[in-house]
Amino acid sequence: MPAIHQLRVELPGHHYPIQIGTDLLTDSASFASYLSGSRVMIITDTTIAPLYLNLLIQALADYQVNELILPDGEQYKNLTTLNQIYDALLQQRHDRQTTLIALGGGVVGDITGFAAASYQRGVHFIQVPTTLLAQVDSSVGGKTGINHALGKNMIGAFHQPQAVIADISTLDTLPDRELSAGLAEVIKYGLINDPDFFTWLESNISALRQRDPVALAYAIQCCCANKAAIVAADEKEAATRALLNLGHTFGHAIEIGLGYGTWLHGEAVAAGMVMAADLSHRLGWLADSDQVRIRALLAAAGLPIKPPALSPTIFRQHMAVDKKVLNGRLRLILLRGIGQAVISTDFPIQALDDTLQACCPT
Repeated sequence: MPAIHQLRVELPGHHYPIQIGTDLLTDSASFASYLSGSRVMIITDTTIAPLYLNLLIQALADYQVNELILPDGEQYKNLTTLNQIYDALLQQRHDRQTTLIALGGGVVGDITGFAAASYQRGVHFIQVPTTLLAQVDSSVGGKTGINHALGKNMIGAFHQPQAVIADISTLDTLPDRELSAGLAEVIKYGLINDPDFFTWLESNISALRQRDPVALAYAIQCCCANKAAIVAADEKEAATRALLNLGHTFGHAIEIGLGYGTWLHGEAVAAGMVMAADLSHRLGWLADSDQVRIRALLAAAGLPIKPPALSPTIFRQHMAVDKKVLNGRLRLILLRGIGQAVISTDFPIQALDDTLQACCPT
C-alpha cells in the first residue's frame, strides 16, 4: 500500500480529498471510493498515454473502461477538442453514472472537467494530475474550461472533482522545462500568503529541480493546503480566490499574444509575476529587497524573469478582455510585500503604462 498524505477541500455541500503520494496510479483502492458507477472514461493526451494509460487501466480492471487520447498542447484546449470528448461519450453510450478521469496536465484537467460539468448536465470526474503545475494548482478547486482565440479560459464552469490523486512518481518523466513551469505556481503560493514557504523555497529550490521526493511532497502539500483553504472560503471567486491569479493577467496576455503553446503557462505566469512586482514597486508597496528576492527565486527555478518582445499595445489589448476585468475596470493582483498579495483596481494607469514600457520596450 503506497504512503499517502491526504488533505480535504471543504465546500458547502461537497468535500473531496487530495491524495499525495507515490505509486498511487497503480493502486485500485485510490480510485474505488470515488467512482459513481461501473463505467469510466479516461481522457489523456499523446504524451501521457504511452507512459501511464495502461497502468491506470490495469488499476481499474474491475470497471468498464474506455479511453480517449487527445493531442497535447495548450493550443488544443478549445471547442473542437471538447467536441471530441462529447463524441466519444455519446458514441460509447456513457450515461450519468459515468466517471471521467483526467490523466495528464492542466490542459487535460481543464477540458475534462468542463466536459464533466456539461455532459448530460454534469457527471463525476477525478483529477489525476501528472505535471507539477497541475498537482499544485490547476487540479484543485473546480475551475474547468477551454480557451477562445480572444481570451484564455473565457469559456468554462466551476465543477469540483470527486478526488484529486497526485502521484509524485509521474514527475520522474516530466521534462525539465515543464518542471520549472510548475515551480512558477509553487512560488506563487509563497508570494500571495505564505512568506515562510517562500523562504523555504529559497533554500530548497535546487532540491525541487533535482526532483527530491521529500522536497516535492512537502511543496505539493503546502500549495494544496493553501489553495484548499482559499477555495473553501471563496469557491467561485467572488473575492479572495482572485489572489490565486497573481501574475496571470500579464501571463495570459503573453500566452495569447505569442499564440497558445509558444510559452508554457508557468513561464508566462513567472514573467507576469515579475511585472506585477514591478508595478507594486512603482506604487511604493514593494521594497527593493523583495523585488530582488522574487526575481532571484524565479531565475533559480529556471524561469524567465522578463516577458517576450510583445508591445505594450498588445498587452493592453489582451488584458482588456481578461476575466478579472469587472465593470470595465481592470483588477490586478499586486504585492504589498512577500506573502501579502492584494486585489487592486486602485492604481494609476500611468504606473501600469510605465511597467509595460519598462518591461516591454518597443
